[in-house]
Amino acid sequence: QVQLVESGGGLVQAGGSLRLSCAASGRTFSSYSMGWFRQAPGKERDIVAAISQGGGTTYYVNSVEGRFTISRDNAKNSVVLQMNSLKPEDTAVYYCAADRQPGILSMPGQYAYWGQGTQVTVSS
Repeated sequence: QVQLVESGGGLVQAGGSLRLSCAASGRTFSSYSMGWFRQAPGKERDIVAAISQGGGTTYYVNSVEGRFTISRDNAKNSVVLQMNSLKPEDTAVYYCAADRQPGILSMPGQYAYWGQGTQVTVSS
């Protein structure tokens, strides 16, 4: 089992940057595929980015490709989402997720473990 805690959210102007971090408990972090999701009010929870267990494979939803970067440090049990060139439409609660299934997992139902979420607000 793994527990996830996100941090780094906040209010930023359009064009700015934020760095979200997800700290994971446990000794087997490297065995988990990781993902970042976001959910805006009244909308479904959608994938933003995902990373494989070893970090060698990543996935980005089209709307963030080239602006966001996902990375992980298995020695520090952490995964980071670096968000640049933020837009008002990026405003949402961002969630970190983990699962033992290998590879890139892009659907919420594929993840067994979730953090509590962190709010990101981008003003225009």
